Amino acid sequence: MVAFQHLSTIAPLPADLRGGVVAIGNFDGVHRGHQAVLERALAEAGRRGVPALVLTFEPHPRTVFKPDLPLFVLTPPPMKARLLSLLGFSALVEQPFTRDFASLSAEAFVTDVLDKTLGVTHAVTGFDFHFGKDRQGGPAYLMAAGERHGFGVTLVDAFRDEGAEVVSSSRIRALLCEGEVAEAAGLLGYRFTVESKVIGGQQLGRTLGFPTANMRLPAQATLREGIYAVRFRRADGTLHDGVASFGRRPTVDDNGAPLLETFVFDFSGDLYGETCEVSFFGFLRSEIKFDGLDALVVQMKRDEAEARALLGAVRPLSGLDASVAF
Repeated sequence: MVAFQHLSTIAPLPADLRGGVVAIGNFDGVHRGHQAVLERALAEAGRRGVPALVLTFEPHPRTVFKPDLPLFVLTPPPMKARLLSLLGFSALVEQPFTRDFASLSAEAFVTDVLDKTLGVTHAVTGFDFHFGKDRQGGPAYLMAAGERHGFGVTLVDAFRDEGAEVVSSSRIRALLCEGEVAEAAGLLGYRFTVESKVIGGQQLGRTLGFPTANMRLPAQATLREGIYAVRFRRADGTLHDGVASFGRRPTVDDNGAPLLETFVFDFSGDLYGETCEVSFFGFLRSEIKFDGLDALVVQMKRDEAEARALLGAVRPLSGLDASVAF
């Protein structure tokens, strides 16, 4: 099996990836709505016997056009690449998104990126995909351009959940901001997962009998502060249940920057410097400022018991979830 490749359009595309089927979009979250588009691309590539690629734009265009509005990115490039690899794609190709790129005409995007750089034989995208300066290129334009350049186009309708609501990245961000990680997982099709390097902390947890793996999330990650039942995956792939606190540690450090601190069950060892993943299964409670460390330890033991019970009963939501969080 050919190894998955994470590329930029700046670099020449390997010859064995040219002529493929390309799914186009931002795909932040790689949620169930995105997966409807992605699955169509995979099916088309399989039918044609060609590589399946994903073309995204990095950074997210909204951060270029509205830099003063922080954006909670659900899947930074490394996580997005991992998810797309698990789905079965051959490569993720990132188009650097700059003001200069945004000023390209729709025809220049088709000619320079889709035709010359990628050599696509078929493009798959959402029904509302727009591109080019001032969003001048839309679905009808893309289909007509495909006819001119010799590639096919498939447009995929909006995907709706069981309540007939459109699944979107903004809905998922709003749920995570409220700590509704189980509901967010229902829209994602897998448990929301973050990846970061384990850093040193105050080591207070160790003295209390609850040593934690500490990770910083991006400042834009507006996940609700509180206590969560989680799964913790090490760099070597080993998986542990755990309970995590995301927040500012009000009992011991009111002014601290938000930190994700995971007490990894049934583990002893050094994790410093290791890039690990944390998958969120359930919100247990909000952060509380306790009167002292003894009261904090009592509550931490309750949190551990609740997390163990919750995690002992979970099942994969999908094949993707089984690969990510199980």
